[in-house]
Amino acid sequence: MNPNPFLTQNRRSFLQKSGFGFGGAALASLINQDAAAIADDPLVKLGLHHAPKAKRVIYIHMVGAPSHLDLFDFKPELQKRTGKLCPDEFFDLNQLAFIREQPNLLGTPKDERFSFKKCGQSGTEISNLLPNLQGMADEMCFIKTLHTEQFNHAPAQMFTLTGFERFGRPSIGSWASYGLGSENQNLPGFVVLITGQVLGAGNSAFGSGFLPTIHQGVEFRSKGDPVLYLSNPEGVSHLDRKLVVDAVKDLNQVALDDVGDPEIATRISQYEMAYRMQTSVPELMDIKSEPKHIHKMYGTNPGKSSFANNCLLARRLVERGVRFVQLFDQGWDHHGGVFDNLPKKAKQVDQPIAALLKDLKERGLLEDTLVVWNSEFGRTPMAQGISGDGSKMSKAGRDHHKEAYTVWMAGGGTKRGHVYGETDELGYGIAKDPVHVHDFNATVLHLLGVDHKRLTFRYQGRQFRLTDVHGEVKKGVLA
Repeated sequence: MNPNPFLTQNRRSFLQKSGFGFGGAALASLINQDAAAIADDPLVKLGLHHAPKAKRVIYIHMVGAPSHLDLFDFKPELQKRTGKLCPDEFFDLNQLAFIREQPNLLGTPKDERFSFKKCGQSGTEISNLLPNLQGMADEMCFIKTLHTEQFNHAPAQMFTLTGFERFGRPSIGSWASYGLGSENQNLPGFVVLITGQVLGAGNSAFGSGFLPTIHQGVEFRSKGDPVLYLSNPEGVSHLDRKLVVDAVKDLNQVALDDVGDPEIATRISQYEMAYRMQTSVPELMDIKSEPKHIHKMYGTNPGKSSFANNCLLARRLVERGVRFVQLFDQGWDHHGGVFDNLPKKAKQVDQPIAALLKDLKERGLLEDTLVVWNSEFGRTPMAQGISGDGSKMSKAGRDHHKEAYTVWMAGGGTKRGHVYGETDELGYGIAKDPVHVHDFNATVLHLLGVDHKRLTFRYQGRQFRLTDVHGEVKKGVLA
């Protein structure tokens, strides 16, 4: 083998190979000029396309889908027609998950517990099942016409949170992390808090897909070790762990210099982040340091795993600069006994969420923190599991419903005390101002200062984005 291969090259091969180098140098010069021009824009330096209204997001996903008709979208006509046969035009087996025979209509019970009240100066109607949220009505912006394309849990969760119904795409939190980064070097940009389990989509609901894994949601736990495997093993000191981290970093750096795989760079940064988190996370997760009146307001119980604890942790996380905090709460899949089970679930989340909104407002954080309540779809105005004349409807459930359902946002540049969109008199379809899931996601990114059409990532030969090739910012919900 010749130690100097250039000695064996002729003039023709030399010019052929060096020609590519001259062209590459010229191209690099042009690209650098363009990059320098873009870098002069301070918004682009921050990953922003326009001035943001929100700096951070707390995204609350109700796993299983609450009965929005019994919480936020009261339909007197549906209540009046409870027990009547569902109209033919509403009975479509291709759009229903479990109902297989033409069902009866199912309205909200004529019971004081389920009554709706006009709340605040806005007069927004909210169920008595949510008395604490009734008091925050003037901070909330309701969208009553969200609709999706999927009616089973896993694909619907993925479609809502990743813009695609199958596995492999980045979640909205990962897109936010990728576009905006984190404001705290000692904490991830995207943190996940779970009550129960994320049934259906599982970890894909907060996965990074084809984005670098540094943008994946990191699950924090309110009980036990706050992050799995973060603590040092027994007998290993902090200094010993630092020596291991440094040695692994050196080995990974050799591999990165050799092959240039960006995932190796991600691994290096994740090891370093995990080491810094050993100090920052225990202090963050120790909610015992909060004043008594805060625990009373949220209904928290330090050391336990609860949705209330997660709401308080969400506030602590955004205070420390975490960009995107996602809360998942399981237990909203009410195919049977909806009127027995819904009050229990509503009671579990009503006080903590209202406290979160109030706490953020009192601390001056709600103005630039976007709080989202969402689910994968809604619930049918038809009964599942029971048929009859209406006297036997108390144990009925509601099936999956994708045609129209209610979600809400608060803070972060949204209209206060506002209702956008309207469903028909039975709550089945959309009468005014539809909002598709892609529109909703486009609007969330817009509030963060991001143009959803420009936040892209090249993968397998094409540019991908959260909203695929769709999505329209709904300016009617913007303040």
